[in-house]
Amino acid sequence: MPKDVPPRWDRRMQQRLARGEAAALGELYDRFASLVHSLAHRVLGDEKAADRITREVFGYIWENPDAYDPKQGSMRSWVARIAQGQAVARLRQAELGRGSHEELEQKVRSARTAARADYIVTSMPAPLRAALELAYFKRRDYRQAAADLQISEDEARRRLRLGLQLLSSAHVLPHEDTAAPGYGPPGYGTPR
Repeated sequence: MPKDVPPRWDRRMQQRLARGEAAALGELYDRFASLVHSLAHRVLGDEKAADRITREVFGYIWENPDAYDPKQGSMRSWVARIAQGQAVARLRQAELGRGSHEELEQKVRSARTAARADYIVTSMPAPLRAALELAYFKRRDYRQAAADLQISEDEARRRLRLGLQLLSSAHVLPHEDTAAPGYGPPGYGTPR
């Protein structure tokens, strides 16, 4: 499948949202609300603020379904980008005046990196995630992970290496405060 063709579900969902189908918004919410909430909570560290961000993100999507550009990526990525941008903007607002500009930007970078790492882990294929979870949470080496997962040692090493490579990309962020067209409302991710 060519890269510029979005998955069928994403295309159908966008069309349904554009027609104003409330059931489509409910389905989208069921699928992505936990992702939005966890990204917002990771950035803000506040349950109530994460709840507000979740409502705002789905409100924005309902009002602007055509803002999704399938050529820019999956709907999941779009929703995550909006959530992260809004949470970062809220963090900047909350931290304004609480220290130097450099300290604020360091907090924002740290929050973005943590949120991106969470997103990467939840988005990676289950076999990679399972190998990483064994290595990280249960302190298994590749041999023990291979035995636990009932795979070869070479396959366990491959999964761990690929999972760690994906995680290492969490530190590589797009240019601060920019979003591709259609990837968030104006001002998302920028200080207000």
